[in-house]
Amino acid sequence: MSLSGSITALATPFTVAGDLDLDGWRRLLQQQLDGGTQGLVVAGSTGEAAALTDDEYDLLLKTAVEAVAGRIPILAGTGQMNTAKTIAQTRRAAAAGANLALVVTPPYVRPTQAGLIAHYRAVAEQGGLPVVLYNVPGRTGCDLLPETVAELVSHPNIVGIKEARSEPERMAALLGLRGDGFAVLSGDDPTACRAMLAGADGLISVGSNALPRAFRTLCDLARHGDRTRAERQDRQLQAFYSFFGIESNPIPVKALLQRLGYGAGLRLPLQALSDAHVAEADRLHAAATALEEQSGREDIAA
Repeated sequence: MSLSGSITALATPFTVAGDLDLDGWRRLLQQQLDGGTQGLVVAGSTGEAAALTDDEYDLLLKTAVEAVAGRIPILAGTGQMNTAKTIAQTRRAAAAGANLALVVTPPYVRPTQAGLIAHYRAVAEQGGLPVVLYNVPGRTGCDLLPETVAELVSHPNIVGIKEARSEPERMAALLGLRGDGFAVLSGDDPTACRAMLAGADGLISVGSNALPRAFRTLCDLARHGDRTRAERQDRQLQAFYSFFGIESNPIPVKALLQRLGYGAGLRLPLQALSDAHVAEADRLHAAATALEEQSGREDIAA
């Protein structure tokens, strides 16, 4: 399945009491399909994977697989703090029907680059799913360097990378590794337009939870090389980029999802959006609705 375009790192809907909101989950999946999203990440960091039980993890994946019915790829977050646990979680995701594994660098333990090579090769060979590397050093304390990625791209079961560092030099180094069997995806909403105009294959986004059509339009325009209109769409998303980073992810995006009618409870230690930012959430709710309507009318081929 094609690994490109607008891919949403899904938030997991919880009730105010903290229970899994399956109705909200199914409606969120349908909203993404209706909005033109081209791939879904289930149980990544935006999905509060660390707060899920094994049964909840299985249920989320199986429900997503059923709803999507093969139309777009489903990536399961499977990265854990060591290799054996990551392999076991990847096998669990494969059994639930996921198409690919999104495997973050092992958080907190800070392996060497040689350790990362050994880790990813073992997961690719033993996990039972194609692997998408995921580098987000601001969360993990570990940076997967381009020269390390260059050692991994030849593995037939390592098929892409989500790069969340924002520096253009980092993206340029990775774009030199692109090929038919290896996709380079931005994992940073605010710099994704620039990355795609430079040749990145797409974006794994937080903001597209609330704005699937707007982000699909952004990705289509940028990947078509329509710089003028892509940058115009990007400018219309700037306020959302700022808001989604105003507190720890996924607190802000869940605040907006709540206003859009989706379960937006959080599990401790995460808490609801601070009172200081509630007015901005209310303002962006109205702006999101307007931008989604406008983006739905955008003619990419024009």
